[in-house]
Amino acid sequence: MIPVYNEEKDLQPCVLRLHEHLKRTFPYAFRITIADNASTDTTPQVSERLEADIPEVRAFRLEQKGRGRALRTVWSSSDAPVLAYMDVDLSTDLNALLPLVAPLISGHSDLAIGSRLARSSRVVRGAKREFISRSYNLILRGSLQARFSDAQCGFKAIRRDVAQVLLPLVEDSGWFFDTEMLVLAERAGLRIHEVPVDWVDDPDSTVHIVKTATDDLKGVWRVGKALATGSLPLDRITRPFGDDPRDRDIKDVPKGLARQLVGFCVVGGLSTLFYLLLYSGFRQFSGSQIANALALLVSAVANTAANRRLTFGVRGSAGAVRHQAQGLVVFGIGLALTSGSLAALDAASSDPAHSTELAVLIAANLAATVLRFLLFRAWVFPDKRESTVVASHTPSSPTCFAAPEAHQQPHPPLPQRPTAQGSTYAPQYATAPQSSYDSTQFRAGEAADRTRGDATMHLQPVRPTDTDPRDTR
Repeated sequence: MIPVYNEEKDLQPCVLRLHEHLKRTFPYAFRITIADNASTDTTPQVSERLEADIPEVRAFRLEQKGRGRALRTVWSSSDAPVLAYMDVDLSTDLNALLPLVAPLISGHSDLAIGSRLARSSRVVRGAKREFISRSYNLILRGSLQARFSDAQCGFKAIRRDVAQVLLPLVEDSGWFFDTEMLVLAERAGLRIHEVPVDWVDDPDSTVHIVKTATDDLKGVWRVGKALATGSLPLDRITRPFGDDPRDRDIKDVPKGLARQLVGFCVVGGLSTLFYLLLYSGFRQFSGSQIANALALLVSAVANTAANRRLTFGVRGSAGAVRHQAQGLVVFGIGLALTSGSLAALDAASSDPAHSTELAVLIAANLAATVLRFLLFRAWVFPDKRESTVVASHTPSSPTCFAAPEAHQQPHPPLPQRPTAQGSTYAPQYATAPQSSYDSTQFRAGEAADRTRGDATMHLQPVRPTDTDPRDTR
C-alpha cells in the first residue's frame, strides 16, 4: 500500500519504480494499492491511469485525510496474507522490502518495521529531522517503555490475521497510528522484527513537523493513560498467533526456573516471618542459640513442605519423608550460617539489642535462602524425568512450491510462513498441510475441533526463474 495526499508529481514515478522492482526481484505474487487520502489535485486521475495500465495496481479513494485512516481501511479490507506500506517518496531503499516481509512469511514475527536508527542503517538527512526523530523515540522509551527503535519510518508490514485483531484497538487516524499500533503490539507480547534500512531524506516532504509532533505527544499521553488505567483490552491479542511453547501443557515437564523462583520467594518470605515470630516467642524463655535452633527447625519443616507442593509441584506422599530428611540437611546448613552470625555478634558485643539480633539473623537468612534454593532445585527436588516427553509435530506430506510447467528449474523459496492473510505486496498462498500436536493444549479458538494448520504459510512463486538480465551474477 502507498498512502498519498496531493502527490500528482511523485506518484507515477514511485509506482513504476516499485512495480519494476517487484517484477524483477519479488518471488511471490503482489498487489500495489494506492490509497488516496482525499487529494484535491490530479492524484486520483493518476491513480486511475496506473490502475488501468498495470494489472497489479489498485486505486482506492478515501474522502477523508489521515494516513492512519488509510492504512486501517485498506488493510482491513485486503484479502492478502501479508500487508505492508511505504511512503510515496521512496526514501527507503527498496532492497529492504524482501527482508521486511520475510520474517512474516516464515512465521517468526507478527509485525516488521524498517529502522533508520539501527546501528547498521545508512541514513542521509538533515540535523533537525535527525534530532526530532531521536528525541521522539527517547520520549517513547521513557514514557511508554517502548523497545522498538524507530516508530515512524514509513516502511512497515504486518500479518493479516494479526491486523484483524490489532487494528480495531488503534484509535489514531493520523501520523501517530504507527506508534500506537506498535506500542499495543509490543504490550500484547507480539513479535516485532526490525530491518535496518538505507534512507535518504526527501527535502520536498509535505509533512508539517510541528503539528505532527504536537499530535504525537497528545497520542503518547492518551495511550499512556489508557495503559496505566488498564482500559485497553490487550488480552484479546496476547499470544493468539503461531505455536507458542508456553501454551503447551505437557505431562511431567517441570515448571521453569522463573516460576520456581517466584514460588520460592513467596514461600521464603512467609517462612521468614514465621521464623522471626517463632524466634521471638522462644527467646522469651531460652537463650538466643536455642531459640534460633528451635525456630529454624519448625520453620524448615514447614518450608520444605510448602516448597515441595507449591514451588516444585510434587504431589502425593511418595518421597515425602526423604524430602523432609534432605530438607533438614539444608536446614543444618542454614543453622550453621545463622548460628555463626549470632556467635560473631556475641563476640563483638556482650549484650546486643534484640533489634540488632533480628537484623543479623535477617542478613544471614538471605544468604542461607540463596543456598537453600540451589540445593532444593539440584538435590532435594531435581528434575529426574525418566523419559523425555515432547509435543510431537507430525505434518502430512509436504506441500511443494509449484512451478509452471514451462519452467521446471527449482527456485529457492523464502522461509515459509504462518497462515496469515494480507499485504500491499500480497503473496498468494496454497493450502497448508494439517499438523497434529500430541499432548498439547490448544488455544481457545482451536479447542473445539482440536486441529490447527501448519505454522508455515505456503506461498506460490509466480516467476521461478526471473532474473535481471542486467545482473552479471
